[in-house]
Amino acid sequence: MTKTETRLTTKVVEGTPYQLDSNQTIRAAEALVKHIKAEQKRIGSSATKKSLLAEGDSSEDNAADEEYVPVWLILGTKKHVVDQKRLKPSKIVLPHPINTSPTTRICLITADPQRSYKDLVAHASFPSSLSSRISRVIGITKLKAKYKSYESRRQLLAEYDIFLADDRIITYLPKTLGKIFYKGTSKRPIPVNLAAGVKSWKDSEGKKVKSEKGSSAVGAPQNVAREIEAALQAALVHISPSVTTAIKVARASMASQEIVENVEAVVKGLMEKFVPKGWRNVRSLHIKGPNTMALPIWLADELWVGEEDVLEEKWKPVEGTKDHKNEKKRKWEEWEDELLEEGDKPLRKVKKSKEQKAEADDLAKEAVLRKQKLKKQKEEALKAIEAPPVKAIEGTEKSKKSKKIKAVAA
Repeated sequence: MTKTETRLTTKVVEGTPYQLDSNQTIRAAEALVKHIKAEQKRIGSSATKKSLLAEGDSSEDNAADEEYVPVWLILGTKKHVVDQKRLKPSKIVLPHPINTSPTTRICLITADPQRSYKDLVAHASFPSSLSSRISRVIGITKLKAKYKSYESRRQLLAEYDIFLADDRIITYLPKTLGKIFYKGTSKRPIPVNLAAGVKSWKDSEGKKVKSEKGSSAVGAPQNVAREIEAALQAALVHISPSVTTAIKVARASMASQEIVENVEAVVKGLMEKFVPKGWRNVRSLHIKGPNTMALPIWLADELWVGEEDVLEEKWKPVEGTKDHKNEKKRKWEEWEDELLEEGDKPLRKVKKSKEQKAEADDLAKEAVLRKQKLKKQKEEALKAIEAPPVKAIEGTEKSKKSKKIKAVAA
């Protein structure tokens, strides 16, 4: 009987195997979207209680929230992508943007002074379609002073849909905003170049805005608007010192083909800019929803990056290390097992811990006491056998009973 091999993913028929197979990706995308929609329908039909948090929202917002379910690309590598934390995230442009809703609430975090950037957003040359979506502009100093407690940061996170941050101060935000923004959430601040096309320009009151290079430099309104639009149309890539990276690439409400194109664009950007040695260092690629299992779209056949990682000779531990001591101990134990099988005694004494020694002492004491007790009982039994029978004294009650027993017996 022949054993059939089952493969989780399909490879491309022609060309290098280090590329995505469109058929495999679209199969995974269609299955994922179908599962998410079925799960949403099941949860919606089984829900009996209305959420009190959703009472104040409009029907349009609720519908948008139901449709907005992120699709994540999970990149698994054979070696760490970076050796240390890279606090500054990067972006990869998507062919089908995720953040396209005109009702999205945006919070823009800027360098100081924040008044310059408020005037920039309110400038006549700044696109009104974008300025209407920017609900708040806040400077880094005010952000630190106002949002210190966990509850205030949680409230800030729930108040806005997207957070944009000046790329000059974005490395300070993990400490300022805390874990609630950077663990278990998809609202990490997206870096934006707010000093794009730095030049002199006048605000709404006709005053000249600073144009010096540095933390206070403010870009031209049209250039900054172009940078913000590009950031909203890109996928945020936050590389950490690990072998797993998660990137939000699409929404479940998108068509399967759009999800596939976004995934392919992000994978291409990762291989070109972020993953050392490209496809050779990739272990797996999966797509998943927030509460679904991960569906594979590409799996590596080899678990090593290059041939130099494969050991041709038998591995030997370095002398003096912990591995060397463990290897030496293992050989001693194997040798002792062989000697015991042949009937010989082991040649070395095994060191025991304090607990083992104390337990052995207690058992030895119990054995000694048990032997003494048995010895005493044995001596008493021997004495009882060797001793002559005791005669009853004449006239005593015992003597009378003995005579009576003998008379009855006769």
